[in-house]
Amino acid sequence: MTSNSLRDTRSLKGFSRPLTVLLDATAIPANRGGVGRYVENLVPELVKLGTALVVVCQLRDRDAFESAGVQQVVTMPPWGSRARGRFVWEQLRLPALARAVGATVIHSPHYTFPLFTRRARVVTIHDLTFFSDPELHSRLKGVFFRTWIRLAHALRLTVVTPSIATADEFRRVTGAKQSLVVAAQLGYDTAVFHQPSDDELAEFRASLHPAPGEWVAFLGTLEPRKNVPALVRAFVSTTATMTDDRPALLLAGGAGWDTSVADAIAQAQAAGCDVRTLGYLPIDHLRSLLGGSVVTAYPSLGEGFGLPVLEAMASGAAVLTTRRLSLPEVGGDAVAYCDVDEASIAGSLTALLSNPTERHRLAEAGLARATRFSWHACATAHLRAYSAALGNGVTRNPSTGAEAE
Repeated sequence: MTSNSLRDTRSLKGFSRPLTVLLDATAIPANRGGVGRYVENLVPELVKLGTALVVVCQLRDRDAFESAGVQQVVTMPPWGSRARGRFVWEQLRLPALARAVGATVIHSPHYTFPLFTRRARVVTIHDLTFFSDPELHSRLKGVFFRTWIRLAHALRLTVVTPSIATADEFRRVTGAKQSLVVAAQLGYDTAVFHQPSDDELAEFRASLHPAPGEWVAFLGTLEPRKNVPALVRAFVSTTATMTDDRPALLLAGGAGWDTSVADAIAQAQAAGCDVRTLGYLPIDHLRSLLGGSVVTAYPSLGEGFGLPVLEAMASGAAVLTTRRLSLPEVGGDAVAYCDVDEASIAGSLTALLSNPTERHRLAEAGLARATRFSWHACATAHLRAYSAALGNGVTRNPSTGAEAE
C-alpha cells in the first residue's frame, strides 16, 4: 500500500476520527521474551479487527509482520539496530515516518516514545518496579526508565498497561487521571500453549541430556526480579531428603544479569541436585517444558503481568507463584502461592510435590482460568486506547469497566 492510499484511512466503527496506527516494533528482541511476544501476538489481532496499521521493525522481523497481514511494513536502517542508534532513530526519524505514512497515532510499545511530534501518542508501560523495587535494576537503567515513565505522564500521553494492577500502580506513582491509562491484559497463543501430547513430551525429554524423569520448571529471564537464586536454594532444601526419584529443576530463558544465579546453581549441583539452565528454547518446546512439569515455579518479586504464569496454566501445569503486584490478577485461585523467601518457596514446593491430587486440581483450574485471557481482548483494549489518544470521546476500559473522559 502506498503512502497516499494510507492517508485515505477509514474510521473504525465507533471512532469519530480517522485512525491509522504506526506501531514501532523496532525495540523487540530477536529472542521473543515477554515484550516480543506481546507485540508479535498483538499485531495479528489488530489486523483482524480491521485496524489501518503500519509496522516499522528491524529487517529480521519484516517477514513475520507481513505474514501477519500487516498492510505496510517499513524496516528501519541498519544503523538503528543497536540500542543507541535505535533511540536516535526513534527521536529524529520516527515522527517523519509517521507523517509520510499518514499515521494519526504512534504506538510505542516499550516505555520510550518520540518527544517531538504532533501525532497522537500511545505508550506501553509494562511494569512500575523501577519505582516499587528500584534495587532490582541497575542505577542507570532505573533512572532511564523512571524518567520516561514520568515523561509519559507529564506529556499526558495515553498509557497502556498489561494489567489492572500496573494501571493502578502507574496512577499511584504519577497521579495520572483515569482517562490516561488503559489496562489491556495480555493473552496467550492457543496454537502454542495447550496441553502437550505424549509424543511432544517424549521429544522434549529426548532433547535433554540426560533425560530427566520428572522436573520442576521455570520460564523467564534470569534477572534479579525473578528471584531465581531463592528458587534454586528452595529446590535444594525440598529435594534434600528425596532418594531415588528426585526431580530436576529446568530453568529456561535468557541469561539476564543476575550474577548470583550461577553461584546458586553451582552450589546446588555440588549438593547432588540436577539443576540446568536451558537458555532460550524453541517456542514449540515451551508447552512441554511447562505442561510436562510436576510444578512450574515462578517466585517473582513483582510483575507487570506475569505472562509465564498464564502460559503455564494454559499448558496444563500446576503453578506456584507469589502474590506480588499483578500475579494474583493472572493466577486467581487457580495457582498456589508462596512468599518470596527461600523457606516459604521450599515449604510450598514440598507441599505440592507430595500432593498429586492438589497438583491435578490446580492444573485443571489453571486450564479453565487461562481461557479468560485472549489477545483479541487485548487488541480491543488497544483500539480503545488509540481512540482515547485521538480524543474521540468517552472510552470504557474493558478490564475495569471504568469510563474515562
